[in-house]
Amino acid sequence: MSEHESSKRDHLSYTTKPVIPAEPVFALQLDGNGHYHKLQPGHLVPETACWLHLDYSVATSQEWIQKTSLLPDLARQSLLGESTRPKLVKVNGGLLLTLRGINHNQGQRPDQMVAIRFYITSDLIISTRRRRVYAVEQVVRDLRQGRGPDNCADWLVDVCENLAEQAGDFIDELMERIVRLEDLILGEGLLERKELMNIRRQLIVLRRYLAPQRDVFSRLANEKIVWLDADDQRHLQDIADRVGRWLDDLDASIARTSLLADEMNTQMTEAMNKRTYIMSIFALVFLPLSFLTGLMGVNLGGIPGADSHWGFLGFCLLLGLSTFAIFIWLKLKKWL
Repeated sequence: MSEHESSKRDHLSYTTKPVIPAEPVFALQLDGNGHYHKLQPGHLVPETACWLHLDYSVATSQEWIQKTSLLPDLARQSLLGESTRPKLVKVNGGLLLTLRGINHNQGQRPDQMVAIRFYITSDLIISTRRRRVYAVEQVVRDLRQGRGPDNCADWLVDVCENLAEQAGDFIDELMERIVRLEDLILGEGLLERKELMNIRRQLIVLRRYLAPQRDVFSRLANEKIVWLDADDQRHLQDIADRVGRWLDDLDASIARTSLLADEMNTQMTEAMNKRTYIMSIFALVFLPLSFLTGLMGVNLGGIPGADSHWGFLGFCLLLGLSTFAIFIWLKLKKWL
Protein backbone atom coordinates (compact mmCIF):
# COMPACT_ATOMS: atom_id res chain seq x y z
CA MET A 1 0.00 0.00 0.00
CA SER A 2 1.40 3.41 -0.97
CA GLU A 3 2.14 6.10 1.58
CA HIS A 4 -0.62 8.30 0.06
CA GLU A 5 -3.26 5.54 0.41
CA SER A 6 -2.17 4.83 4.00
CA SER A 7 -2.47 8.53 4.88
CA LYS A 8 -5.90 8.71 3.25
CA ARG A 9 -7.10 5.64 5.19
CA ASP A 10 -5.86 7.12 8.49
CA HIS A 11 -7.64 10.41 7.70
CA LEU A 12 -10.93 8.63 6.99
CA SER A 13 -10.59 6.64 10.21
CA TYR A 14 -10.06 9.87 12.14
CA THR A 15 -12.98 11.70 10.57
CA THR A 16 -15.43 8.88 11.25
CA LYS A 17 -14.90 9.27 14.99
CA PRO A 18 -17.49 11.43 16.83
CA VAL A 19 -16.61 15.10 17.05
CA ILE A 20 -17.93 17.99 19.13
CA PRO A 21 -20.93 19.62 17.35
CA ALA A 22 -20.53 23.03 15.76
CA GLU A 23 -22.77 25.16 18.01
CA PRO A 24 -23.10 23.61 21.47
CA VAL A 25 -24.44 25.60 24.40
CA PHE A 26 -21.27 24.30 26.02
CA ALA A 27 -19.03 21.25 25.75
CA LEU A 28 -17.07 20.21 28.83
CA GLN A 29 -14.95 17.38 30.16
CA LEU A 30 -15.12 16.75 33.91
CA ASP A 31 -11.62 16.52 35.37
CA GLY A 32 -12.56 14.39 38.39
CA ASN A 33 -11.72 17.14 40.89
CA GLY A 34 -14.80 19.34 40.68
CA HIS A 35 -13.48 21.38 37.71
CA TYR A 36 -13.79 21.00 33.94
CA HIS A 37 -11.89 21.38 30.69
CA LYS A 38 -13.61 23.24 27.88
CA LEU A 39 -13.92 21.32 24.60
CA GLN A 40 -13.77 22.96 21.19
CA PRO A 41 -16.27 22.35 18.35
CA GLY A 42 -14.90 20.03 15.68
CA HIS A 43 -12.49 18.25 18.04
CA LEU A 44 -12.87 14.59 18.87
CA VAL A 45 -15.24 13.68 21.69
CA PRO A 46 -13.13 12.48 24.64
CA GLU A 47 -13.71 8.97 25.93
CA THR A 48 -14.22 9.87 29.60
CA ALA A 49 -16.55 12.20 31.55
CA CYS A 50 -17.69 14.26 28.55
CA TRP A 51 -20.71 16.58 28.78
CA LEU A 52 -22.27 18.03 25.62
CA HIS A 53 -25.13 20.45 26.21
CA LEU A 54 -27.09 21.40 23.06
CA ASP A 55 -29.97 23.61 22.01
CA TYR A 56 -32.14 21.26 19.94
CA SER A 57 -33.77 24.20 18.12
CA VAL A 58 -30.41 24.93 16.41
CA ALA A 59 -30.14 23.29 13.00
CA THR A 60 -26.53 22.11 13.42
CA SER A 61 -27.41 20.48 16.74
CA GLN A 62 -30.40 18.71 15.18
CA GLU A 63 -28.23 17.36 12.39
CA TRP A 64 -25.53 16.21 14.82
CA ILE A 65 -28.07 14.40 17.03
CA GLN A 66 -29.54 12.63 14.01
CA LYS A 67 -26.15 11.45 12.69
CA THR A 68 -23.81 10.90 15.66
CA SER A 69 -22.82 7.35 16.53
CA LEU A 70 -22.75 8.25 20.24
CA LEU A 71 -26.53 7.98 20.56
CA PRO A 72 -28.79 4.94 20.25
CA ASP A 73 -31.66 5.40 17.83
CA LEU A 74 -34.20 5.42 20.65
CA ALA A 75 -32.60 8.53 22.15
CA ARG A 76 -32.52 10.71 19.06
CA GLN A 77 -36.18 11.75 18.85
CA SER A 78 -36.39 12.18 22.60
CA LEU A 79 -33.42 14.55 22.65
CA LEU A 80 -35.00 16.54 19.81
CA GLY A 81 -37.90 17.55 22.04
CA GLU A 82 -40.44 14.82 21.30
CA SER A 83 -40.93 13.86 24.97
CA THR A 84 -42.64 16.21 27.41
CA ARG A 85 -43.49 14.42 30.67
CA PRO A 86 -40.75 13.22 33.05
CA LYS A 87 -39.63 9.70 32.20
CA LEU A 88 -36.75 7.26 32.51
CA VAL A 89 -35.73 4.66 29.92
CA LYS A 90 -32.77 2.29 30.17
CA VAL A 91 -31.10 1.84 26.79
CA ASN A 92 -27.76 0.32 25.74
CA GLY A 93 -26.29 0.45 29.24
CA GLY A 94 -27.19 4.13 29.58
CA LEU A 95 -30.17 6.14 30.76
CA LEU A 96 -32.49 8.33 28.72
CA LEU A 97 -34.26 10.88 30.92
CA THR A 98 -36.68 13.75 30.53
CA LEU A 99 -36.98 16.02 33.57
CA ARG A 100 -38.80 19.28 34.28
CA GLY A 101 -37.66 22.34 36.21
CA ILE A 102 -39.02 25.68 37.38
CA ASN A 103 -38.87 28.33 34.66
CA HIS A 104 -36.70 31.23 35.87
CA ASN A 105 -36.32 32.79 32.42
CA GLN A 106 -37.07 36.51 32.34
CA GLY A 107 -40.56 37.45 31.23
CA GLN A 108 -41.93 33.89 31.59
CA ARG A 109 -44.12 32.33 34.25
CA PRO A 110 -42.42 29.92 36.69
CA ASP A 111 -45.15 27.33 36.12
CA GLN A 112 -44.28 27.19 32.39
CA MET A 113 -41.80 24.50 33.34
CA VAL A 114 -38.66 24.02 31.27
CA ALA A 115 -37.51 20.58 30.16
CA ILE A 116 -34.06 19.04 30.07
CA ARG A 117 -33.58 15.83 28.13
CA PHE A 118 -30.38 13.84 28.34
CA TYR A 119 -28.73 10.55 27.54
CA ILE A 120 -26.15 9.54 30.15
CA THR A 121 -23.70 6.68 30.53
CA SER A 122 -20.74 6.18 32.85
CA ASP A 123 -18.53 8.34 30.58
CA LEU A 124 -20.86 10.49 28.46
CA ILE A 125 -23.64 13.05 28.94
CA ILE A 126 -25.55 14.48 26.00
CA SER A 127 -28.23 16.92 27.18
CA THR A 128 -30.59 19.14 25.20
CA ARG A 129 -32.91 22.05 25.93
CA ARG A 130 -34.73 24.87 24.15
CA ARG A 131 -35.14 27.33 27.01
CA ARG A 132 -32.48 27.91 29.65
CA VAL A 133 -32.53 25.46 32.54
CA TYR A 134 -31.13 27.13 35.64
CA ALA A 135 -30.66 23.81 37.44
CA VAL A 136 -28.16 22.86 34.72
CA GLU A 137 -26.47 26.25 34.81
CA GLN A 138 -26.03 25.84 38.56
CA VAL A 139 -23.94 22.73 37.87
CA VAL A 140 -21.75 24.79 35.52
CA ARG A 141 -21.32 27.48 38.18
CA ASP A 142 -20.31 24.82 40.70
CA LEU A 143 -17.75 23.45 38.24
CA ARG A 144 -16.26 26.92 37.76
CA GLN A 145 -15.86 27.22 41.52
CA GLY A 146 -14.32 23.77 41.85
CA ARG A 147 -17.37 22.35 43.66
CA GLY A 148 -18.89 20.51 40.71
CA PRO A 149 -19.45 16.81 40.02
CA ASP A 150 -16.42 14.54 39.65
CA ASN A 151 -18.03 12.15 37.19
CA CYS A 152 -21.22 11.45 35.26
CA ALA A 153 -22.93 9.76 38.20
CA ASP A 154 -22.30 12.80 40.40
CA TRP A 155 -23.57 15.03 37.58
CA LEU A 156 -26.85 13.10 37.50
CA VAL A 157 -27.29 13.46 41.26
CA ASP A 158 -26.46 17.19 41.17
CA VAL A 159 -28.95 17.92 38.38
CA CYS A 160 -31.71 16.02 40.18
CA GLU A 161 -30.85 17.83 43.42
CA ASN A 162 -30.97 21.26 41.77
CA LEU A 163 -34.27 20.55 40.01
CA ALA A 164 -35.83 19.32 43.25
CA GLU A 165 -34.55 22.21 45.38
CA GLN A 166 -35.79 24.83 42.94
CA ALA A 167 -39.21 23.18 42.89
CA GLY A 168 -39.23 23.07 46.70
CA ASP A 169 -38.35 26.76 46.95
CA PHE A 170 -41.15 27.67 44.55
CA ILE A 171 -43.65 25.55 46.48
CA ASP A 172 -42.63 27.29 49.73
CA GLU A 173 -43.19 30.65 48.01
CA LEU A 174 -46.67 29.60 46.86
CA MET A 175 -47.55 28.40 50.38
CA GLU A 176 -46.50 31.76 51.83
CA ARG A 177 -48.77 33.50 49.33
CA ILE A 178 -51.64 31.23 50.39
CA VAL A 179 -51.01 32.11 54.05
CA ARG A 180 -51.20 35.82 53.18
CA LEU A 181 -54.51 35.26 51.39
CA GLU A 182 -55.85 33.35 54.40
CA ASP A 183 -54.82 36.19 56.72
CA LEU A 184 -56.51 38.65 54.39
CA ILE A 185 -59.79 36.77 54.34
CA LEU A 186 -59.72 36.28 58.13
CA GLY A 187 -59.32 40.04 58.40
CA GLU A 188 -62.54 40.32 56.38
CA GLY A 189 -60.71 41.65 53.36
CA LEU A 190 -61.72 40.87 49.81
CA LEU A 191 -59.55 38.45 47.84
CA GLU A 192 -58.52 39.09 44.26
CA ARG A 193 -59.91 36.27 42.15
CA LYS A 194 -57.13 36.63 39.58
CA GLU A 195 -54.37 36.09 42.15
CA LEU A 196 -56.10 33.07 43.66
CA MET A 197 -56.69 31.49 40.25
CA ASN A 198 -53.04 32.08 39.32
CA ILE A 199 -51.87 30.27 42.46
CA ARG A 200 -54.24 27.36 41.85
CA ARG A 201 -53.04 26.99 38.25
CA GLN A 202 -49.42 26.94 39.36
CA LEU A 203 -50.12 24.33 42.02
CA ILE A 204 -51.92 22.06 39.56
CA VAL A 205 -49.15 22.33 36.94
CA LEU A 206 -46.49 21.54 39.54
CA ARG A 207 -48.52 18.56 40.74
CA ARG A 208 -48.81 17.28 37.17
CA TYR A 209 -45.06 17.21 36.56
CA LEU A 210 -43.61 16.57 40.03
CA ALA A 211 -45.57 13.36 40.62
CA PRO A 212 -43.99 11.45 37.67
CA GLN A 213 -40.65 13.16 38.39
CA ARG A 214 -40.73 11.78 41.94
CA ASP A 215 -41.27 8.34 40.44
CA VAL A 216 -38.26 8.86 38.15
CA PHE A 217 -36.03 9.77 41.11
CA SER A 218 -37.30 6.75 43.02
CA ARG A 219 -36.58 4.45 40.08
CA LEU A 220 -33.07 5.85 39.76
CA ALA A 221 -32.50 5.07 43.42
CA ASN A 222 -33.68 1.48 43.07
CA GLU A 223 -32.65 0.43 39.56
CA LYS A 224 -29.52 -1.69 39.17
CA ILE A 225 -27.19 0.73 37.42
CA VAL A 226 -23.57 -0.39 37.63
CA TRP A 227 -22.05 3.10 37.47
CA LEU A 228 -24.25 4.49 40.27
CA ASP A 229 -22.77 3.62 43.66
CA ALA A 230 -24.68 3.16 46.92
CA ASP A 231 -24.11 6.76 48.06
CA ASP A 232 -25.51 8.11 44.81
CA GLN A 233 -28.59 5.94 45.10
CA ARG A 234 -29.14 6.93 48.74
CA HIS A 235 -28.92 10.57 47.71
CA LEU A 236 -31.41 10.01 44.89
CA GLN A 237 -33.78 8.26 47.30
CA ASP A 238 -33.53 11.23 49.65
CA ILE A 239 -34.40 13.53 46.74
CA ALA A 240 -37.41 11.33 45.87
CA ASP A 241 -38.57 11.43 49.51
CA ARG A 242 -38.32 15.22 49.63
CA VAL A 243 -40.27 15.57 46.40
CA GLY A 244 -42.87 13.23 47.89
CA ARG A 245 -43.24 15.54 50.90
CA TRP A 246 -43.57 18.54 48.61
CA LEU A 247 -46.29 16.70 46.70
CA ASP A 248 -48.15 16.29 50.00
CA ASP A 249 -47.73 20.04 50.53
CA LEU A 250 -49.08 20.63 47.02
CA ASP A 251 -52.16 18.51 47.74
CA ALA A 252 -52.74 20.39 51.00
CA SER A 253 -52.25 23.73 49.25
CA ILE A 254 -54.71 22.81 46.50
CA ALA A 255 -57.27 21.94 49.19
CA ARG A 256 -56.58 25.22 50.98
CA THR A 257 -57.07 27.21 47.80
CA SER A 258 -60.36 25.39 47.24
CA LEU A 259 -61.49 26.53 50.68
CA LEU A 260 -60.35 30.06 49.87
CA ALA A 261 -62.30 29.96 46.61
CA ASP A 262 -65.40 28.78 48.50
CA GLU A 263 -64.94 31.53 51.08
CA MET A 264 -64.50 34.08 48.30
CA ASN A 265 -67.74 32.93 46.69
CA THR A 266 -69.46 33.10 50.08
CA GLN A 267 -68.20 36.65 50.60
CA MET A 268 -69.38 37.69 47.17
CA THR A 269 -72.78 36.07 47.74
CA GLU A 270 -73.15 37.74 51.13
CA ALA A 271 -72.16 41.11 49.70
CA MET A 272 -74.66 40.70 46.87
CA ASN A 273 -77.40 39.62 49.29
CA LYS A 274 -76.65 42.60 51.50
CA ARG A 275 -76.89 45.01 48.59
CA THR A 276 -80.10 43.38 47.39
CA TYR A 277 -81.54 43.59 50.91
CA ILE A 278 -80.72 47.28 51.22
CA MET A 279 -82.28 47.97 47.82
CA SER A 280 -85.38 46.06 48.89
CA ILE A 281 -85.65 48.16 52.07
CA PHE A 282 -85.44 51.36 50.04
CA ALA A 283 -88.08 50.04 47.65
CA LEU A 284 -90.32 49.16 50.60
CA VAL A 285 -89.91 52.64 52.10
CA PHE A 286 -90.54 54.53 48.90
CA LEU A 287 -93.38 52.38 47.56
CA PRO A 288 -96.17 53.97 49.71
CA LEU A 289 -94.56 57.40 49.27
CA SER A 290 -94.60 56.95 45.51
CA PHE A 291 -98.26 55.92 45.75
CA LEU A 292 -99.15 59.02 47.72
CA THR A 293 -97.25 61.41 45.47
CA GLY A 294 -98.75 59.80 42.41
CA LEU A 295 -102.24 60.00 43.88
CA MET A 296 -101.92 63.64 44.89
CA GLY A 297 -100.40 64.57 41.55
CA VAL A 298 -103.36 63.68 39.36
CA ASN A 299 -104.90 66.64 37.51
CA LEU A 300 -108.46 66.20 38.79
CA GLY A 301 -110.67 68.36 40.94
CA GLY A 302 -111.25 67.69 44.62
CA ILE A 303 -107.59 67.11 45.58
CA PRO A 304 -107.36 67.90 49.37
CA GLY A 305 -105.39 71.08 50.11
CA ALA A 306 -105.29 72.23 46.49
CA ASP A 307 -106.61 75.69 47.45
CA SER A 308 -104.73 75.98 50.77
CA HIS A 309 -101.41 77.82 51.29
CA TRP A 310 -100.43 75.10 53.76
CA GLY A 311 -101.37 72.20 51.51
CA PHE A 312 -97.83 71.39 50.27
CA LEU A 313 -96.32 71.64 53.77
CA GLY A 314 -99.03 69.41 55.18
CA PHE A 315 -98.45 66.86 52.44
CA CYS A 316 -94.67 66.83 53.19
CA LEU A 317 -95.42 66.25 56.87
CA LEU A 318 -97.70 63.36 55.85
CA LEU A 319 -94.88 61.82 53.80
CA GLY A 320 -92.44 62.21 56.72
CA LEU A 321 -94.85 60.58 59.14
CA SER A 322 -95.41 57.73 56.70
CA THR A 323 -91.67 57.18 56.36
CA PHE A 324 -91.21 57.21 60.14
CA ALA A 325 -94.06 54.74 60.58
CA ILE A 326 -92.54 52.38 57.99
CA PHE A 327 -89.13 52.40 59.76
CA ILE A 328 -90.82 51.69 63.13
CA TRP A 329 -92.67 48.78 61.54
CA LEU A 330 -89.40 47.40 60.04
CA LYS A 331 -87.75 47.63 63.47
CA LEU A 332 -90.60 45.79 65.14
CA LYS A 333 -90.35 43.07 62.46
CA LYS A 334 -86.54 43.00 63.04
CA TRP A 335 -85.85 43.59 59.39
CA LEU A 336 -83.44 46.40 60.24
